[in-house]
Amino acid sequence: MAKAYLVKGKEKRVEYGHPWIFKSDIDITEGSFENGDVIDVYSFKKRFLGRGYINLKSQISIRMLTYEHEEINYAFLYKRIQDAWEYRKKVADINSCRAIFAESDFLPALIVDKFGGYLVVQVLSLGMEKFKPMIIDILDDIIKPLGIYERSDVAVRELEGLEQTKGFLKGNFDTNVEMIENGIKFMVDVESGQKTGYFLDQKENRAALRPFVENAKVLDCFTHVGSFALHAGYYKAREVTGIDISEHAVHCASENAKLNGLENTVRFETANTFDKLRECYDNREHFDVVILDPPAFTKTRGAVEGAVRGYKEINLRAMKIISSGGFLVTCSCSHHVDPELFMDIIYNAAIDSKRKVRLIEYRSQAKDHPILIAAEETQYLKCAILQVV
Repeated sequence: MAKAYLVKGKEKRVEYGHPWIFKSDIDITEGSFENGDVIDVYSFKKRFLGRGYINLKSQISIRMLTYEHEEINYAFLYKRIQDAWEYRKKVADINSCRAIFAESDFLPALIVDKFGGYLVVQVLSLGMEKFKPMIIDILDDIIKPLGIYERSDVAVRELEGLEQTKGFLKGNFDTNVEMIENGIKFMVDVESGQKTGYFLDQKENRAALRPFVENAKVLDCFTHVGSFALHAGYYKAREVTGIDISEHAVHCASENAKLNGLENTVRFETANTFDKLRECYDNREHFDVVILDPPAFTKTRGAVEGAVRGYKEINLRAMKIISSGGFLVTCSCSHHVDPELFMDIIYNAAIDSKRKVRLIEYRSQAKDHPILIAAEETQYLKCAILQVV
């Protein structure tokens, strides 16, 4: 097997459990290999560190699979996938869950989401692409889905020298599939919806709405397909408005409301959140609960300053339209906005809004999106529930 020797001192990250080795961390390679192959990784002092797959086209040149002398074969992958699935059965409602969360399940660059009886697979690297036929066979054997769809139509694959792709991997089925989350039905467009079709990482945070929304007037911003809004309606809010800039998302959200018999309580409109919050303030319209679940405002460290301004503005405007004693549920999925910075943004928004705000609960991503402590990149979701007086 080919070998990669790391630059002196770069072995520490690997020893501490981070699965990524960057191109600049590699001193020399020894032996022949093709990009995507599994190779052995050694320290500068020629001490064995583990095995991973290599792709020198990518800045993340090696992704570690194991820290032991073991074959990376069908049996290895079967055990990893089985372990991931057994964990989900312990911590999640497996009707709707993330079945495999890449590095956090020690299967780097592999995402698998389960919506009802169907799986959606996303393969983000060349090394994992080579294992895809085995992975699909194993998923079929362990989980036994009705069908499997691939959503590897993401730009990051191009950094690996791969084409974007999507399509059926098992079966030929209606790609609008029904799932249940916290007792609520959702139709998920696995072919054309964002990411794999639906954001499962907020599942537990949506359930956390229950104590705060009963008989409340609720505004759900960046509603997407209505997930938070429908939870509010399901938990007996008296009036819910969900807004999103996408007309398609609003149509899907409205259909989901009908699916649950909530169309008389929960309504949706196409609007820009920044404009809508300003309009509500100008019209002196108030809400008992405002929910902010925006898309990532930054995907790079260099754009953090602009993201901070955006997060501060929506939180400030939301605080101004919340009735005294009401609640703000505010989220960020930007990895580069860490928890400390996120809370600092909220604090500064509270100062500028001249409202007194207290933290009721601070939450993160659902348990089916476990955080690998050695890899901070796997912790990205922040959710704060605050009371505004």
